[in-house]
Amino acid sequence: MVLFFTAMNPSIPDLHLASRLANIAPFHVMELAKMAARLEQQGRHIIHMGIGEPDFTAAPAVIETAARAMADGRLQYTSATGITALREAIAEHYRRVYGLEIAPRRIIVTAGASAALVLACAALIEKGTEVLMPDPSYPCNRHFVAAFDGQAKMIPSGPAQRFQLSDAMVREHWTAATRGVLLASPSNPTGTSIERDELAKIVATVREKHGFTIVDEIYQGLTYDAPPFSALGLGDDVIVVNSFSKYFNMTGWRLGWLVVPDALVPQIEKLAQNLFICASSVAQHAGVACFAPESIALYEERKAEFRRRRDYIVPAFRDLGFKVPVTPDGAFYVYADCTSLADDADRLTIDMLNDAGVVLVPGLDFGPHTARQYIRASYATSMENLQEAVERLRRFFAARA
Repeated sequence: MVLFFTAMNPSIPDLHLASRLANIAPFHVMELAKMAARLEQQGRHIIHMGIGEPDFTAAPAVIETAARAMADGRLQYTSATGITALREAIAEHYRRVYGLEIAPRRIIVTAGASAALVLACAALIEKGTEVLMPDPSYPCNRHFVAAFDGQAKMIPSGPAQRFQLSDAMVREHWTAATRGVLLASPSNPTGTSIERDELAKIVATVREKHGFTIVDEIYQGLTYDAPPFSALGLGDDVIVVNSFSKYFNMTGWRLGWLVVPDALVPQIEKLAQNLFICASSVAQHAGVACFAPESIALYEERKAEFRRRRDYIVPAFRDLGFKVPVTPDGAFYVYADCTSLADDADRLTIDMLNDAGVVLVPGLDFGPHTARQYIRASYATSMENLQEAVERLRRFFAARA
C-alpha cells in the first residue's frame, strides 16, 4: 500500500523504477480494444477480429467438474507442480494424440502459458543472455526475456521462411552471448508452423551449441493441414509450453503447463513454489475433464469450425486486396500484407475501426520487421461476424478508391 500511495501522490518524489521497464512496450492490441470499447459505449456495433480469444467457452464437462470441485470444497493450495490427476491426464494426452511417452513428473501445471514462460525464463535467462526468436513474434515472448534482463534477438523472417526461424538463420545469428531459441509453432501472429524436419535441425544445432530450445505449442491442438506433432518428440531436452486457453477454450481460467527435462524439474518446482505457489485449484480439477472423450469430441468439432472460418477468410482477404503470402496452417490468425491498400498498417487499422467498425491489429506489436506492412486478423469469431466484417471492409476500401 505504501508503494501505491507513493506512486500516486504527486507531492512525493517519483519512485526509482527498474531500468528493465524501458525494454517492455505496451501491448498495442489492448489499446485498440480500448478504442473499440469507447465506440461501443457510443452505440456503435464493432466486430472484433483483434484479440486472439476463442468465441467458444469451456466444455460442459469442464464447467460441471469445476462446480463440483467448489461444492466439495476442493479449493486449497495444491502442489506447486500441479495435481497428480491433471499431470497424468496431460501425459496420457501426449501418448494418445502424439504417440509420446512423457513422464507425468516432467509436467509442471502453471497459471497459464504465461506463467510457464516466466518459469522457463527465470530458470534459464540471466543478465546479458541472448535468445533468438523470429520477427514477427508474439510480443510477450520477448518481454518475458527482457523481464529477466536478457536480450531477445529478433531475426527478420518473411514469407520464404513462413515467418519462422530456419536452422540456417539460427547458425548465422548465434553469438557468444546466445543461450537458446524461443519458438512458437503454430505461431501468433502468423498462424504458421515450423516444418518438422526444419525444427529437428534447429534442435540439433542448439543442442550442439549446448543451448536451450523452448517451443511454445499453445496452438498445437489447432493445426489443420498436417498430422499432430509435438517438439517433445525431438528429444527430452526440448522444453515445451502449452495452455488450456486456445484448443480447450479456457482463456480466463489461467491454466497451462510446461514440460521440462527431468534434471530441470526440481529447479522449476522451486521457482513455482516461490513465484506462484500453485495454479488455481478449481481450474486444475476442472482441467482433468478436458480430456474426457466427450470433451475431446467437442473440441474437434470446434477445430473443424475454425478451419472452415480460415478457408473463408483467407480468400476473402485476398479478394479485398490484402496479400496473404503464406496460408496459415494453424491457430486462428491471418497475417496479411496491406501495402497495396495503405502505406501505414497502424493508421489503416485505426481507420478501419473508426470507419468500418472492424478491429484488426497492426504488425506494430510483433516486431519492427513487419510493423508497417502487415496486419493480423483473428478469425476466432462467428462466421456471420466474419462475413459482415468482409462486407464492411469492402465498402470501406471502395470509398477510399
